[in-house]
Amino acid sequence: MDIYEAPSNVSIRAYRSADAETTLRIFQEAIMVTAAGDYTRDQLNAWARPDQLDVTEWDQSMLRRNSVVASLGGQVGGFSDVSKNGYIDMLYVSPDFARRGVPRALMAFLEKQARSNSAQQLTANVSITARPFFEAVGFHVQAEQHPVVNGVVITNFHMTKDLVSRA
Repeated sequence: MDIYEAPSNVSIRAYRSADAETTLRIFQEAIMVTAAGDYTRDQLNAWARPDQLDVTEWDQSMLRRNSVVASLGGQVGGFSDVSKNGYIDMLYVSPDFARRGVPRALMAFLEKQARSNSAQQLTANVSITARPFFEAVGFHVQAEQHPVVNGVVITNFHMTKDLVSRA
């Protein structure tokens, strides 16, 4: 994949193994800092697993999902992925890059990818924190969910965005 120049001078490119430590840090900081107002300390720790995630396993998982990273000014500020059928497993942005267009650029790229794969809709399981952003870019809540993550119940929302207009 070539570099995709997104809005707001955000560049999107394929994830590389060299991004593993940075993206793992972004994942954990986005949870522990950005989502801190919406979840308890126990929920945040169960979700972020600060002392449990292995960089090598993280890298393999990111590669399997064909993840992409977003950079601004040469620094990785976020990452995401989308499956061929339109499922977004992860979309995380560093707290240091909040309000700088990174999530919108990632979402525009993901939607373009999903459409190129003829996906009918985008779907995601979205945190309380991310729900307003997903709603702002056209997603709708289908269900409130309460999955158990590492023994702790965490609230999230199954959200969808139709990619095919209905006549």
